[in-house]
Amino acid sequence: MIDYQRILSKNLLNVFIDILKNIEKNGLDGKNHLYITFNSNNPRNIVPDWLLQKYPNEMTIVIQHEYYHLSVNKNYFNIGLSFNNKKSDLRISFDSIISFADPSVNFGLNYEFNKLQREKKKKNNLKIDKKLDDSNVINFSNFKKN
Repeated sequence: MIDYQRILSKNLLNVFIDILKNIEKNGLDGKNHLYITFNSNNPRNIVPDWLLQKYPNEMTIVIQHEYYHLSVNKNYFNIGLSFNNKKSDLRISFDSIISFADPSVNFGLNYEFNKLQREKKKKNNLKIDKKLDDSNVINFSNFKKN
């Protein structure tokens, strides 16, 4: 069986990665800027503790005028940003990306699949109550998008 959703998800993420690689190589022109929202508590991310305390679940960063040493790797990207005049280095795993947008050109993508993967992992880690009866279960297959 062909897993269309996995293939689509992988390629949508590659769009974001290619955009970051382009910025890494060429920088940003005066008008482009990216809003990147990610799951801040992903264990593969490196985020300063003081930022994690302020944004324990989700964080949005802006890449525009001041960013430093952007480098794109296979599974994550590194970037230095200034928060209230305090320079901080971040490593953001691609599997934590929730969305990104460039409002200057009205473009953006939602990475709902990353959220779904996190929820699936979380569900697999939970112990399922064996006394759960079928009357409490919602069949989500009825809500699939066509």
